[in-house]
Amino acid sequence: MQDDSQARRGRAIALLIAGTGLFWIAATALGAYLGWDQRTRALCDLVALAAFGYAIFMLYGLWRDRQKDKD
Repeated sequence: MQDDSQARRGRAIALLIAGTGLFWIAATALGAYLGWDQRTRALCDLVALAAFGYAIFMLYGLWRDRQKDKD
């Protein structure tokens, strides 16, 4: 049962990383196409950076839970 929960969390983290990457690429392309100013582009970069940071935080928690279950 615990393995299913960890697998579900792993999939959610993977989706977060993939979705953030797609958002970042789309925001960069849209910003260039629509001529957004640098402040708006930087805001999109910061949002993507925060999402990637949160994903790393979630990965660390998942790793710690797996290490605890290993013993």
